[in-house]
Amino acid sequence: MNARTNAILEGWMEQITTQLADIKQENPEKKIAPWAINFISHRTNKRFDADLKLIEKYQPPIVITSLGDPSPVVKMVHEYDGIVFSDVINTTFAKKAIEKGTDGLILVASGAGGHAGVLNPIAFLHEVREFWDGPLVLAGGMSKGEDILAAEILGADLVYMGSRFIPSTESSAEDAYKEMITDSTMDDIIYTDAFSGVNANYLIPSIEKAGLDPHKLEEKAGIDFSKLAKPNAKAWKDIWGAGQGIGTIHKVQSVAEIVEGLAYSYNDVKSQLAGSEKEDIIKRE
Repeated sequence: MNARTNAILEGWMEQITTQLADIKQENPEKKIAPWAINFISHRTNKRFDADLKLIEKYQPPIVITSLGDPSPVVKMVHEYDGIVFSDVINTTFAKKAIEKGTDGLILVASGAGGHAGVLNPIAFLHEVREFWDGPLVLAGGMSKGEDILAAEILGADLVYMGSRFIPSTESSAEDAYKEMITDSTMDDIIYTDAFSGVNANYLIPSIEKAGLDPHKLEEKAGIDFSKLAKPNAKAWKDIWGAGQGIGTIHKVQSVAEIVEGLAYSYNDVKSQLAGSEKEDIIKRE
């Protein structure tokens, strides 16, 4: 839904598929990472049918479903051998997604940016692993390489990092949004259902900028934006989401720089743990 219209979304999907095909043709031996689309699978999504047709047309290798029954997406995506991952915020939704045929689960735990759950990520992951041994992604407040390692140790196969990449030079987010991320901490995050009818984590400074008191918000998307200091303000466009891990993000960097930093801290902590384990073995001997 970051693409404000179905036409914009198609433009993005056409650009992605065309450029990746060109790169693959020019570099047949090069490994091309899969791309994904996040689809709001709830029937309240006014673009449900139109966007679903684009998925059928452009066949993204991975489709992520949010907020609804993934069945229609699963049926379509499996026909072209793609895979489906489903965002879930509790074990009930996790079991339902599995029943509907999803290929992987994304556990959106407490502290994740945008729509998020309230469960502790450690307890949530452990409980889901009691009944699911398939691909599992953990989401919620992660911003460093050691966070990825910790998630792996707990039993996750992958992690979600959204807010970490908002202040990247390649991101199409507004400069003011990027700056707000780098200037904010977890104390600047509020969890509310006022803007979309579903609880989500938003940046308090963006709410204040729109002319609202973040501590006196109406519930369940009851905001009358026409009465605000910024009358054309819209949820997600002007009221910005972010996760609780933003306190360690201090500057705008390229995606390559961010990934390099994540890889460095991941490998550094991993080597330290390996060294500690080796020392323990020597001591025991």
